[in-house]
Amino acid sequence: MKSWFWKGMLAAGIALPALGGAAWAGGTDDFGCSNATLKGEYAFGVTSFPLPSGPPGVVNGIKVFDGRGNLTQRDYQGNNNAGPDFSPPGRETGTYQVNSDCTGTMVIDLNAPVPTGSTGVIGIKFVISDGGRHIHEVVSEFTPPGSSAPQPTQTSADDWKVAAEQNN
Repeated sequence: MKSWFWKGMLAAGIALPALGGAAWAGGTDDFGCSNATLKGEYAFGVTSFPLPSGPPGVVNGIKVFDGRGNLTQRDYQGNNNAGPDFSPPGRETGTYQVNSDCTGTMVIDLNAPVPTGSTGVIGIKFVISDGGRHIHEVVSEFTPPGSSAPQPTQTSADDWKVAAEQNN
């Protein structure tokens, strides 16, 4: 019995430092985030949105992440009773990629009905915080509907999880 005990202690003495080194080799930038970190509805508010032909505006809405790299978005349009308050469900679609360090990118196609040019594309860089309940965004590229090229922008937004995990 003593032989078994000492063999176990020797194996543990060798394995633990080796396993500790393997964990350390992963680095400190791996926070365990993935596409699955973003799942469910997130309310968002754009803090600055310089439009190509006018003063900065405000955009609010809802993003729905599927946890697998796809999303839909509905912007509040605020048409002053000239039409629906939100863009039609399912029109704005996109994809996203979350890195293990909780940074990521997303591309949203506004799919705006225009006769020519882009249907509207937004490229976004983001950072996830609060265990996936908050997303900090910066628009890295914006091609407005009808345009043929990206326009300069300095736009940021924040997204907040709408409901608890068990509700999604």
